[in-house]
Amino acid sequence: MTMARPLRIAVVAGEESGDLLAADLVSAIARMEGTRPDLVGIGGRHLEALGLASLVDPSSIALMGISAVLRDLPALLLKIRRTARAVVEARPDCLITVDSPDFSLRVARRVHDAAPDIPIIHYVCPSVWAWRPERAPAMRRYVDRILCVLPFETEALERLGGPPGTYVGHRLSRDAGIAEAAGAQRSREPAIGGEKTLLVLPGSRSSEVRSLIGDFGAAVKILAERGHSFRVALPTVPHLEQMVRAETAGWAVRPSVTTNAKDKARAFAEADSAIAASGTVTLELALARIRQLAAHEVGHTLGFAHNFAASTNNRASVMDYPHPTLQLVNNQIDFSNAYDTGIGEWDKVSVAYGYGDPGNLPEETYLKNLLENAFSQGLRYITDSDARPTGGAHVKAHLW
Repeated sequence: MTMARPLRIAVVAGEESGDLLAADLVSAIARMEGTRPDLVGIGGRHLEALGLASLVDPSSIALMGISAVLRDLPALLLKIRRTARAVVEARPDCLITVDSPDFSLRVARRVHDAAPDIPIIHYVCPSVWAWRPERAPAMRRYVDRILCVLPFETEALERLGGPPGTYVGHRLSRDAGIAEAAGAQRSREPAIGGEKTLLVLPGSRSSEVRSLIGDFGAAVKILAERGHSFRVALPTVPHLEQMVRAETAGWAVRPSVTTNAKDKARAFAEADSAIAASGTVTLELALARIRQLAAHEVGHTLGFAHNFAASTNNRASVMDYPHPTLQLVNNQIDFSNAYDTGIGEWDKVSVAYGYGDPGNLPEETYLKNLLENAFSQGLRYITDSDARPTGGAHVKAHLW
């Protein structure tokens, strides 16, 4: 009697969090099937431990910021084509794409167009319920099912005409290390005086770490200058360890850098507070009952909407998606002035509108005067409802 061949699964997972999700799913499938699946595609250290030989370095598809994407766009497009071709040639039983929709769903589209008989499952629903809902029906053409980590997402997909969804929960709710850390936090006595422990978590992508680690170091310096007594614990991932150690070598309080899971769990159990890159780790911190300050795009944090007219209005707002200003210098593309720094004139109007004190004026009069004064200075405002819909083109604004 011949044994049935193992399942062959194609997987595309770029970020550390996606790699963990994919590895958990593959391990669960292996337990159900009684044998480990054959893997093909893209993944990190957790999938590689299960036998995947990644087609490309997964960190090279986990980019943050439009300038990074533009810089690597030709290479990204090549990787999308190469990955889709390898998946089609492997003839897997299914393709599982995990998060990172800007890359993984482009691979999914190409695979579907070349081999429509390959089932495609996307793990982690894009936030179509929050913005760009038109993505939901667009995915239905090439995604057969979405595995949702939030319970309301299945209903949202159905309402928006997207692919069918299945709620599977979030792996962090079952993470033993986080549960232990939460238990330790609950049983801790409130720290009064003495040395505290500050967790610093600048992200799992190299572009994210480069963007945030300088500001995190500045925050540590301010705390030290104010006389606080604390140590800094900085768990990171192996492929970023060297960069993190180099970038933090001159910090006012030298952090204890680790890539060890047990050290990370101990740091979570002992932490008094944390500063972290906005993302999956903020959920980890919440589940572990650790007070946190999450670093996110300032405008959205304050409740500001996009202003898509800003880039043609003397860079009046950071809340635009402008085309970068590029120059050719000695036959090389110069990104040094790609985007402006600091807040713009429209941002000052937004702050005054949302948080200003009207004084003795009625609020309605105060707000009306603010806008009239802004428009008299030539400032313009075009937001999502004007720029995103089909037919929403405007001579003074362009989304991407």
